[in-house]
Amino acid sequence: MSEQIDKFTNILRDKLNDIDDRLSVVKMTIESASQENQATIESKLKQVKAKLETKRQDLNTYRLELKKHAEEKQSEIKSKIDIWKTNRELEDLNCRADRAEEYAARGVAVALAAIEEAEEAILEAIAARLDAANATKFDPTE
Repeated sequence: MSEQIDKFTNILRDKLNDIDDRLSVVKMTIESASQENQATIESKLKQVKAKLETKRQDLNTYRLELKKHAEEKQSEIKSKIDIWKTNRELEDLNCRADRAEEYAARGVAVALAAIEEAEEAILEAIAARLDAANATKFDPTE
């Protein structure tokens, strides 16, 4: 039993490390944005948008599955679980544990996708700010 828990927590730890790494990349993007020109920002934005678009379908699927899981979880009554424990109904308890692990994994996937959406929004904001800054520098009378 402990081996299954260790395996699950290791998987989650790896996914959380991936999220941490991704946040570090986003942070570096923000920090370096003021030194980059419009073309570089727009190029990064296009890359992020393309990557995000390929993941949108998975994200929507994950969100639906998270919602479904939440509804299923509400239908699970504590007394039912207590009965499973009392009667040692391992198949039901294992199915419940599997669903809970899948729910956690989907939650991490949604968090990672949200980070990518935030990066897209950040790059769009930086590009918009650069547009505004360039417009104030432009003097049509010159």
